Amino acid sequence: MMGKYQPTLESITNHSLPDWYDDAKLGIFVHYGLYSVPGWAVVSEGDIIASLKKSGWAGSLPVNPYAEWYLNTLRIKGSPTAEYHRKTYGAEFTYDDFTEGFNKENEKWNPEAWAVLFERIGARYVVLTSKHCESFNLWPTSYPNPFKKNYTAKRDIVGELASAVRSHKMRMGIYYSGGYDWCFNIKPITTAADLGLSVPQSLEYVDYCTNHWHELIDRYQPSVMWGDVGYPVKADIPELFSHYYNKVPDGVINDRFYQVDLGRMGKLMRLPGLRTFVDRTLTKAFIEGKTTAPSLHSDFTTPEYTSNPGLLEKKWETCRGLGYSFGYNRNETSEHMLSVKDLVQMFVDIVSRNGNLLLNVAPMADGTIPTLQLQRLEGLGEWLAVNGEAIFGTRPWHTAEGQTREGIDVRFTQKADTLYAVLLGTPSGVSVTLKDMWADPEMEVKLPGTDILLGWRQERDGITILFPSSPPYSPALALKLTPKPSKVES
Repeated sequence: MMGKYQPTLESITNHSLPDWYDDAKLGIFVHYGLYSVPGWAVVSEGDIIASLKKSGWAGSLPVNPYAEWYLNTLRIKGSPTAEYHRKTYGAEFTYDDFTEGFNKENEKWNPEAWAVLFERIGARYVVLTSKHCESFNLWPTSYPNPFKKNYTAKRDIVGELASAVRSHKMRMGIYYSGGYDWCFNIKPITTAADLGLSVPQSLEYVDYCTNHWHELIDRYQPSVMWGDVGYPVKADIPELFSHYYNKVPDGVINDRFYQVDLGRMGKLMRLPGLRTFVDRTLTKAFIEGKTTAPSLHSDFTTPEYTSNPGLLEKKWETCRGLGYSFGYNRNETSEHMLSVKDLVQMFVDIVSRNGNLLLNVAPMADGTIPTLQLQRLEGLGEWLAVNGEAIFGTRPWHTAEGQTREGIDVRFTQKADTLYAVLLGTPSGVSVTLKDMWADPEMEVKLPGTDILLGWRQERDGITILFPSSPPYSPALALKLTPKPSKVES
């Protein structure tokens, strides 16, 4: 029997964003693979945005802060990663030799422990890297790597995590790198031009990655289909997406399945002037959150290590690590990581602008999530335990941001007849005024998680909220206003 969605662009674009994804707000990204064994990348250049601002793509790739790109950075002659690898493992030790160590360490991994943690901090969905650019598979595929034997985890990591996650009432998503595969294309990516030219385009690769996606969809029915860094030009995207939607009608697809044929540009890219232009253009685009080329279809967009400054109508999801890397990096210390305050305030800002946060955790090879990451996850979870109603299930208000009379930045969310005004700071006194707002005389003001009514009064420049005493410190203080006041343009 033919499904609802047909293998045509017209049909798949009729898919609507499901409420569960809009309600979810917080997802956990897990980068886990062979790169988790060495767990090493440069931290001296800052996160990817700072590095790009300083050096552009050409300058950043040899000192890439992404530890999951270890293999590519290793292949760049003279890179700090190449030097570290030689000194630590020896010149004869190849990247593939990490397979044995990974499978041995993975025997200790406990998927239930991950699921318990993710549920406790408030995550609503989890996305796991089933195959990153390195080409190593985390599930027992029927379509093995044609270049390397046994290039697959011994355990069904995808399946085991999916079962654990779903048993804790969260949704399971799958990441798959359909663009870069460093077994099909072994030339290292060293310039911005390489970023577009490195997607394998052979019919063999089209079949390989499309068969993988069909297998992942049929076997695990992921709620999120998270592709990365493009897709081969000759692949039939409408067929793939319609197959997914027919299997998972309330699933969602990201915007990184773009298909760009740059084959004819290869010779032109040898021109120094053009290469410089491409580097400058792609660097600027990434910094501004434009991490993809135009896609045929997507349910949401995916800026990386950055945010959208405005209030977008189309759903979006920013992804980033707690530190500079998605993969585990043993070099990261507290100074390289978000503080709990920065994490909470960033999350609130994202949600107020119609975004979700896909927050990455970077486990070690044995599945251990490092203490520094745990501290930040727990801090976010503690804040959400009190203030979660101002986040989950909300929708953007007609404006995302404002400011109090006292100079504290405010972000807004709404739900039914309630407006949440989330202060990105703690008032120093016993009152705070939300500027340019007009209240219904029957309005009640509460702190989330309590039934205590706060006093308030309408003033000419806004609504003054009265606290019984100075509020205790919080990364962000949420106020619940019912019914919603009106915004007065100043």
